[in-house]
Amino acid sequence: MTSGGGDGVLRAARGPGGVQSIERVFELLETMADAGGVIGLSQLASQSGLPLPTIHRLVRTLVDLGYVRQEPSREYALGPRLVRLGDISSGLLTRWATPYLQRVADALGESTNLAILDGDQIMYVAQAPGSHSMRMFTEVGRRAQAHCTAVGKAMLAQMPAEKVEGILRRSGMPALTEHTITDRAQFAQELALIRERGYAVDEGEQELGVRCVAVALPGNSTRAATSISGPLTRMTDELLQRAVPLLTGTATALAEELDLVDTSERSA
Repeated sequence: MTSGGGDGVLRAARGPGGVQSIERVFELLETMADAGGVIGLSQLASQSGLPLPTIHRLVRTLVDLGYVRQEPSREYALGPRLVRLGDISSGLLTRWATPYLQRVADALGESTNLAILDGDQIMYVAQAPGSHSMRMFTEVGRRAQAHCTAVGKAMLAQMPAEKVEGILRRSGMPALTEHTITDRAQFAQELALIRERGYAVDEGEQELGVRCVAVALPGNSTRAATSISGPLTRMTDELLQRAVPLLTGTATALAEELDLVDTSERSA
């Protein structure tokens, strides 16, 4: 996983058993994903800190294997062979995460979700339904904009400013409801508030009448978040205050389950 510090420099292999070239390959793939899936070699070099000949050799190998493809523009894009790996990994993620989400849903009675950042959008990959029957946009497999969802804002708040700017530039900030934040300066203030208090709230910004609260998973990956969502009539301030500690504990447990937290962080 890429470092949450956002300095863009590839790290050496973590342990004595690590293989540096493999780690470099996967960090290059993640850098491509952070750029929206398509990137030029010069940009890849500036963000990775590797010399161009090394990047070119690694990327050409990925092209030969079908994990990267070269566009007519001479830029490089994530390749179709990654789709199968992603589909299988997503299914496993759902299986691993559901028991943790179910405990929160049982405690609060509201649907509990796990979402990841997939390209420039968020995607819901797991859900434990609450005791109330209500269909909302937070269905497994559903995609949404990051700037108007609690999970998206929770993830963006943990990212370096330049990565946030890139996502917002590519995806835009369309107004889905009258409550959607569409002003960059106001959104920056919102992210600062989320960092300060440790959770994000969607106040009907994605869907009118629906309120969500979310906490980003800690550790080296800030590309996932867990949330609860429900109608305004049930998602009271009191329920949110009960939900935040449960979501925070769940986010930490999931990060450890999915190996998103370094051993050094766990023992700190």
